[in-house]
Amino acid sequence: MQVSVTFKNIDPSDALKAYAAKKLERIDKLLDAPSEANVVFSVEKIRHITEINVSSGRTTVHATETSEGMYAAIDLAVDKIKQQLSKNKKKIQDRKSGNPGIRPTLAEEINEAPVDVDEFDDFSEFDADDDRRLA
Repeated sequence: MQVSVTFKNIDPSDALKAYAAKKLERIDKLLDAPSEANVVFSVEKIRHITEINVSSGRTTVHATETSEGMYAAIDLAVDKIKQQLSKNKKKIQDRKSGNPGIRPTLAEEINEAPVDVDEFDDFSEFDADDDRRLA
């Protein structure tokens, strides 16, 4: 995974870069294609903000976290990224495996509903004139 780090209103730190890269390497196994991560560290008053964008093939996920400490913000943002990627991977696997989902089960319920055929046998209320008007 290629990681690029940007610092806004904060002094650049190799320790923060290394920590973010180490955490993002764990995410790499959830991705199928080569990936790229952009990390932005910023400070506003006492809030430490971490923004992470991960893109891999067609998949792009984004997470922003605010905390009182930069390391805690990194951990929270990486956790959000993991959840998003896991959810996306599960969704793709379900789609590929032919998981029936909701729609076929509803169709099966409709097809299995009992229908009384005797209700539709009486056509005496229709005239031949009605059929001519429709044609």
